[in-house]
Amino acid sequence: MKTTKTVKLKIKKGDNVIVLTGKDKGKTGEVIEILRADNRAVVRGINMVKRHTKPSAASAGGLVEKELSIHISNIALVDGKTSKPTRVGYKLNQDGTKSRIAKKSGSVIDQVSQAG
Repeated sequence: MKTTKTVKLKIKKGDNVIVLTGKDKGKTGEVIEILRADNRAVVRGINMVKRHTKPSAASAGGLVEKELSIHISNIALVDGKTSKPTRVGYKLNQDGTKSRIAKKSGSVIDQVSQAG
């Protein structure tokens, strides 16, 4: 039985990420889905596999290419300024809002929410 310990993930849906290890090392893509319980993410165009599907009323069947999930530790956010992998940090603004920042360049990625 797997213990489900959810941790705060610093990568969100819609982020551009780069693959650090594995068969797709160096490729970039957009995060489609975050699987928080498994610490995994589905990234567009990364970890592609072919599935043999049976014909059904909804689809014709045959070979279907789809993305499988990749562990969150094997991807890193792409810095908007330098286009290189960066870690994500948080910064509290003067007006009480919290922002995600890129550790390498210090640039603001996006506003998170009201702090506290």
